[in-house]
Amino acid sequence: MWNQIMIELKMLGSHCHMFVWAPLRIVWGYNGPRRSEESTVESTGDFFRLPESAMNIESVVEFLGNVPLLQKLPSSSLKKIAELVVLKRYGKGDYVVREDQTWDGCYFIFQGEAQVSGPADEENRSEFLLKQYDYFGLGISGHTHSADIVAISELTCLVLPQDHCPLLETNSIWQSDQAVDKCSLVERILQLDPLELNIFRGITLPDAPKFGKVFGGQFVGQALAAASKTVDFLKIVHSLHSYFLLVGDLDIPIIYQVHRIRDGNNFATRRVDAVQKGNIIFILLASFQKEQQGFDHQESTMPSVPDPDTLLSLEELRERRITDPHLPRSYRNKVATANFVPWPIEIRFCEPSNSTNQTKSPPRLSYWFRAKGMLSDDQALHRCVVAFASDLIFAGVGLNPHRRKGRRAAALSLDHAMWFHRPIRADDWLLFVIVSPTAHETRGYVTGEMFNRKGELVVSVTQEALLREARPPKPSVTSKL
Repeated sequence: MWNQIMIELKMLGSHCHMFVWAPLRIVWGYNGPRRSEESTVESTGDFFRLPESAMNIESVVEFLGNVPLLQKLPSSSLKKIAELVVLKRYGKGDYVVREDQTWDGCYFIFQGEAQVSGPADEENRSEFLLKQYDYFGLGISGHTHSADIVAISELTCLVLPQDHCPLLETNSIWQSDQAVDKCSLVERILQLDPLELNIFRGITLPDAPKFGKVFGGQFVGQALAAASKTVDFLKIVHSLHSYFLLVGDLDIPIIYQVHRIRDGNNFATRRVDAVQKGNIIFILLASFQKEQQGFDHQESTMPSVPDPDTLLSLEELRERRITDPHLPRSYRNKVATANFVPWPIEIRFCEPSNSTNQTKSPPRLSYWFRAKGMLSDDQALHRCVVAFASDLIFAGVGLNPHRRKGRRAAALSLDHAMWFHRPIRADDWLLFVIVSPTAHETRGYVTGEMFNRKGELVVSVTQEALLREARPPKPSVTSKL
């Protein structure tokens, strides 16, 4: 058994550690980010203590946020764990646990190092090193195996008691106290299944927006969600850049593979590959930053537009268009017979318009939007929702000057970039002001600014899209028999 585990460990590579205990389970754990600062442990003979300032609740929350096992959990779960963990200290050479000893919880190494040893009667006895942010103990999935764990330096562990270990498992990456099916539609769209430490699975829900293929905003929102669930929750995305490579299949799950590019004290960088059928179909690069005080100014001014509460919803606008005598009868019939699927994002256009998608108009658009339903207070979720919504009515603005009767045109996203300037609430109204400055050689460039109701610029967005006439449908072949 031990030899078999050794072979598996080598296959995982140098960035993984295997953690062993008895009579519980084996953990394959990512070796989390290492701090370069010197240890603050003060020696006091056979025992030692941490300075009181090092063990306040803020430092515990920050430490737990860097434990890879916990990063996939809702931030509310991690905060609860921070309140429940207890401190345990060991001197150099002390056994943290002996082979066949009963465990009392899940251990997270706060400071120091420990050694995991295979059973003494094994022919090829091997040892593994555990460092800060590594974890072992009850409540983690895996196979059972016996081992000793010995402190090889002064060691401090934060221990989540056995009774509270269910907090380590949750049905949602966003909420710990609400069933997934009770959440808003957009939150369910952005729900991912953690498969491994850095691998997540997303699906296209039957009632999610789709346009014959996986919606681009779904790629951006789900990939950002995957990246967000591999960083300290105190670090929030401030920018992302993404590329759409291949069309996504609606009926196949999307596998999101996260690459931990860098973890620093204040910034973290992640790359996400979205995979279907063994092919990378979408990539995203995102940067995360811990909140810091700094300079503040704003030159952009929110335009004067009607209040969203005075404007029509998409559902009301649809009903009005069906009965509007100023619109062509053929267009009204088309709207009335088209399959209408309500979006998870509520949208209200600022300017009433009788134009159709076959009428030339300026390359600009302004509308209010917000998520339908209430969201949790997790700022990461709100930014994922805004990323999802940012691609709904965006690239098509570049087609406005080129629309005419009889022309069927299409916009296909090529890339998508966002900058998050200030905290946002995606379940409150945001104004999206969109302009397409130029289009040339089949590519259209679109830029947008999002403002909250106070007039603060909260998000900037840019995209380049493929703009071209839609290919005419192939004529049906009539049999001559």
